[in-house]
This record gives sequence, structure tokens and C-alpha cells, in this order.
Amino acid sequence: MNTDVMEELSRQHWLHDLLSSVEVGIVVLDRDFKVEVWNQFMENHSNLRPSQIVGKSLFQHFPEIEQDWLMLKAEPVFNLKSPVFLIWEQRPYLFKFGCNRPITSELDVMYQNVTLFPLSSLTGNVERMCMLVYDVTDQASSRLNIEGLNNQLTEMSRVDGLTRLYNRRYWQGRVQRLYRLGKNPGAGQNPRGVFF
Repeated sequence: MNTDVMEELSRQHWLHDLLSSVEVGIVVLDRDFKVEVWNQFMENHSNLRPSQIVGKSLFQHFPEIEQDWLMLKAEPVFNLKSPVFLIWEQRPYLFKFGCNRPITSELDVMYQNVTLFPLSSLTGNVERMCMLVYDVTDQASSRLNIEGLNNQLTEMSRVDGLTRLYNRRYWQGRVQRLYRLGKNPGAGQNPRGVFF
């Protein structure tokens, strides 16, 4: 064999190894949302080999993905050549994968951030898009725990620890809020009275 061919085969081999070992999901879809690339990360978490999904509709294998919603999100990718970001705070996941830490994690599913970006052809037209799927379960779990603790602290600051009744600070804040509402009625409303 020609040395150039061998070098190209070697290059293709290590590129394949690189894409397989990256801890990020890589999915390439055409305009009809048929899968063209499905990397090792996606295979490991979905239990679908590339041979089972490549050439088939993404929605056929993942009915939990709302087709109209994803197509709407992908419009700027195909039409404007602009990336789109899907974050877990807006939607916890795109692919409903199980959590890969079932014992140590409090979450049942993998929380994901997803980036959609265009893949231009040689003519400059966008006929495919790439999805990068990031596992952000640890960050989401930490953030949700912090929010839960903050809610508990807020409640503890408003409730007496012994009687479990609202404390003076809570009632004082409520009275001040009611007083402001009574003092500044909205447009077209009659002034309200505050009774104790």
C-alpha cells in the first residue's frame, strides 16, 4: 500500500478513537433528523449501537423528544447558521438517559446541556447539524441542593423554632407589604384600607 494511504488510515483510526473516548455525546443529524453519527458516549447511555440508529429518525428511537419543539429549536441552526444552546435549567434533559451514579446521586435521570451547531457543506449550505450532549448531573444536583437549603433557611428565618409559628419578623414584613399596597393602589383602583 501507498504510504499516503496508510497515513490517512492511521489518521482516521486515531480520529475515531478520539471521538469514541470523549465524554461528550456527539450526534450528527440531517435536515430530516436522521442520525448520521452516533458516538460511544451516546451508545453507552442509550444502549443503542450506531448500526441500530444511523440512517433512522431520531424521534423513532426517542419518543420523549417533542418533535415540533426540537425542529423549532433547530431552525436557526439550519437557516441562520447559528448555534443554539439548550440548558438544563430550562429543560432538564433532551435524551432521557438514566443517571450514571444511581447510588450516590439523588437524581434519577442525567441532566444535560446540549449545543446544536451547523455543519456546512463544501458549497456553504447547512445540510447537517451536530448535537453535543454534556452530562451536567453533578452541577445540577449541587445547584438543586443549594436551592433547597436556601429555601429551608428562608423558612427557618420566618418561623419560630419552638412553636413552629410565624415569628415577629415575618408578620412585620407582611404588615409593611399590606400597608404599601393600601397606600399605593394600582391605576384605576380605589384605595384600600388596612385593618388589624
